[in-house]
Amino acid sequence: MTMTTTQNWLLSPGEAKNPPMVPAGVEYHRVLAGDKRRIGRGILAIVLLAAGFVIFPTVIGRALAPIDVQMGHTPPILGGTDYTPLFHAGSMISLALLVPWSMLIQRWLYGVPGASLHSVTARFRFDLFGKALLVFGPAWLVVNVLGAIAPQQEGAWSRADLIAFFLATLLLTPLQAAGEEYGVRGLIFRVIGSWFRGPKAGLIAGILITSVLFTAAHGSTDPYIIVWYFVLWTGLAIITWRTGGIEVAVVLHAILNTSSLIVAPYLRVDLGAVLQDRSAGAGSPYLLVPTIAVIVITAIVWWRTRKSGPALTPATPITAETR
Repeated sequence: MTMTTTQNWLLSPGEAKNPPMVPAGVEYHRVLAGDKRRIGRGILAIVLLAAGFVIFPTVIGRALAPIDVQMGHTPPILGGTDYTPLFHAGSMISLALLVPWSMLIQRWLYGVPGASLHSVTARFRFDLFGKALLVFGPAWLVVNVLGAIAPQQEGAWSRADLIAFFLATLLLTPLQAAGEEYGVRGLIFRVIGSWFRGPKAGLIAGILITSVLFTAAHGSTDPYIIVWYFVLWTGLAIITWRTGGIEVAVVLHAILNTSSLIVAPYLRVDLGAVLQDRSAGAGSPYLLVPTIAVIVITAIVWWRTRKSGPALTPATPITAETR
């Protein structure tokens, strides 16, 4: 098999060498596939990742909570609804830790270098990241900002809180989004993709299962929110497969979360109440707009990679002896 590259504005030929123990000429979701399906090992990987989703926010949240309490706040980690800048920063850092945690799990359980979670070239392709940011970023930003101005439950924000929240969101939320992408569209996508003998079966199962799991994990019972989440996670998984890496998914997820969270406090939104309320009636028909936008972006990525197909790992892996 030969390495697939995309000769266009979206993807450029990767020059990075493949590290040892990464199979040659396979799609992103098949890097962990082998002669044995190793379902038990895969379940353990998913359980360990899920533990990170729970343990990291709990430990960091409870460590920071006494500071909020001294300032007269009751953060969500203690059962309150005071979504303070400190609690926010801790939450973002907690989920950002899923990047190294996912890499560690993959290395430990599968012997595959953690860096391969970046992409099929085993590096984070900043050129692709930048292209996606320039091409998709402006329109995606507008779509999400317009959605944030819908009427929401209001709360009081001090000037100091607004400044602190702005800085914490701008600096840390993109890392939080990356953590979720490396964990779900990266590790879990690969684990499930390795359970099936054929690439197509692994792809379909990987996309559907990760999308259903991540949608369910958000705990919404609102039909608009459910459809929006499912389409978003499905689109990000397809994009990850076609581009052979996590970069575009990180761009879209980071813009979504960062723009929504930056705008909300300045509109006096009570984030503590709003973020915890995903019950029926919490969503709105406007969610169909970003849903359609995700479908359009996914279609563009597919069309731009129509000639090359999904990117593959290098055809000739580099070993320690040949470096």
